[in-house]
Amino acid sequence: MMQPRVVTLNVNGRTHRVALAPNVTLLQALRDLGYTDVKNGCEKGDCGACAVLLNGKAVNSCLVLAWQADGAEIITDAGLGTVDNPHPLQEAFADTGAVQCGYCTPGMIIAAKALLDRNPHPTEEEIREAISGNLCRCTGYAQIIEAIKRVSESASQRVSESARRRMSRGERE
Repeated sequence: MMQPRVVTLNVNGRTHRVALAPNVTLLQALRDLGYTDVKNGCEKGDCGACAVLLNGKAVNSCLVLAWQADGAEIITDAGLGTVDNPHPLQEAFADTGAVQCGYCTPGMIIAAKALLDRNPHPTEEEIREAISGNLCRCTGYAQIIEAIKRVSESASQRVSESARRRMSRGERE
């Protein structure tokens, strides 16, 4: 039997110190801690349902051993927003009908968040590439792509409005 190892998992702003066998995946550890928004799909990195942000990078948690995330910042879909204060991606997914059965949604939103963090104004091709590791059997992807485009476009509009206000006050960027 493998000796448990104490690891610190920082999930959605909460710190968990847990003793885990070295072969426990981050997916297993997160679900055991109650983070059921991290879905257990294929357990081999093919579906993206278990995607989380690990130090800002989208990873399939089924391919990461929990000890590899020791001390790292882990963000799940639930850590992005709440029912009362949803993240713009969560809101756009709901508004565009990108949520059908909901199984792929958390992983899709994580993939979209990682994309928009590194490229706030992606092309449709870049969006398709960013979500290519996430499988959805319900939507056909059109609504998912529309939701991501909507958030990207609204971010552009917010930046433009902010720049116009600064310019009208005589401020420089």
